[in-house]
Amino acid sequence: MKPIDAKRVINGTFGELWVDNDEMHNILGMEAKASLDVTEIKQCGTLEKGYKVTGITGSGTLKLNKVNSYFVTRISEKIKNGEAFRASIISNLADPEAFGAERVKLTGCIFTEVSLAAWEASTMGEESIPFNFSGWEVLEAIE
Repeated sequence: MKPIDAKRVINGTFGELWVDNDEMHNILGMEAKASLDVTEIKQCGTLEKGYKVTGITGSGTLKLNKVNSYFVTRISEKIKNGEAFRASIISNLADPEAFGAERVKLTGCIFTEVSLAAWEASTMGEESIPFNFSGWEVLEAIE
């Protein structure tokens, strides 16, 4: 087996992110996952359990340097009114030494919580913003 060319491993430092049309210049990282919801199916005549797919759950987290109140103002106002802050997210990872870029659009994003205050002496401010999403599309893939 021939080893991979190490310079082709994609580096997260080249990640970019947009919430609707707002570029998040302070992004540190993001993760989005789609997972299957399954229901256990019990059966007579066997001790083994079966599983039936009953849905899909999309969830993720944005990790940002704390440089402004973008999410505090948008999410907290919606929460106070009993609403959800909804948006689309586009993630782009394009390391110039990799074999290409990977760009994914998440739709139906609902931000589920916001930290109203979190800080500590001698510590750089960061925030993690969890969200759920209901759809996605791979806009560009690395071949």
